[in-house]
Amino acid sequence: MGLHKLSGFPKNRMGKILGYDNDSLKMPNKIIEMGLLPETSFRILYQAPFKGPMYVEFGEEKSRIALREEEGDFIIVEELN
Repeated sequence: MGLHKLSGFPKNRMGKILGYDNDSLKMPNKIIEMGLLPETSFRILYQAPFKGPMYVEFGEEKSRIALREEEGDFIIVEELN
């Protein structure tokens, strides 16, 4: 277990968003606007090659979005059992 950034989280494992990086003033607003909030569960469905976007499923509604690696760097997560 332990803390990770969303951008480095393993594919197909369940996780929970804990919060945001200390440099969150530079964080894109869309992360919060789309519902990637603390305590939200998620899993990464697909990671594009060559540092491409990741496809993330999150929340009880199983919403899905694509995020760039640099956007995932702002989100602090932990792995769930």
